[in-house]
Amino acid sequence: MAPRDAQDLMAWPFFSLAKSRRIQPIDFEAGGVKVRVEGTVEHGLATIWDADVLIWAASQIVEARDAGIRTSRLMQATPYQILTFIGRGTSLRDYLRLKAALDRLQSTSIATTIRQAPGRRMHRFSWINEWKECADRLGRPQGIELILPDWFYAGVIEEALVLTIDPAYFGLSGGIERWLYRLVRKHGGRQRAGWQFDFRHLYAKSGSMARFSDFALDIRRIAIRQGVPGYRLAVTRATGRSDTLHFHPLSYSVPEAALFAVGGSAGEKQ
Repeated sequence: MAPRDAQDLMAWPFFSLAKSRRIQPIDFEAGGVKVRVEGTVEHGLATIWDADVLIWAASQIVEARDAGIRTSRLMQATPYQILTFIGRGTSLRDYLRLKAALDRLQSTSIATTIRQAPGRRMHRFSWINEWKECADRLGRPQGIELILPDWFYAGVIEEALVLTIDPAYFGLSGGIERWLYRLVRKHGGRQRAGWQFDFRHLYAKSGSMARFSDFALDIRRIAIRQGVPGYRLAVTRATGRSDTLHFHPLSYSVPEAALFAVGGSAGEKQ
């Protein structure tokens, strides 16, 4: 089963990129889009690793829909099924981490204008409305039940709002790497000419708590080691302007000169 991701989650800053607990909310506003993400002191904000559970859910829903099977916001699975799909181990430690991820997804509160009609108030929800561990009468575990919010479910059922992602995504260990792959996949897609963003815009869309200088250094390092599966990255710099990240699918052969036609030359590659 190919993993699928919701485009809205790929394009906007909905998750903490840090492995340590983040309490500070994410606030983003641009072009009429507003996003506010809040966590609890106990659990913190849901992280980009926790979002793997939502990728699993989206993939299951799309697969069922395409097979003509009735779908629902209520989902049932064993921890083993979820963990193996998202490339994790299946030890007790991995199971406990999954439970912690479900707690963060349930306790994180999101308010956004995305997919809301003009003039309407922000839609408020949590990534998981509720979840529970199931057991039979003898107390033997029978898996996990969770209920997804309407906002997420509606975006997955709408075919145009879901993209297939590279399974190699689950092997990315860095928060910025994971966030950048999703952004590049969403905007670069399979366009022959690719796409580009200046670093300041990337920084705003990331919701990162890092200093801009540290964030920019991370982006340059990812570009140097080509750390985004399926895409070629390049950084250009123009005098008096912020650096720009260019990216295009590896499935297309683009002359190097074309990558640096805007804002610099091939010799300015970082």
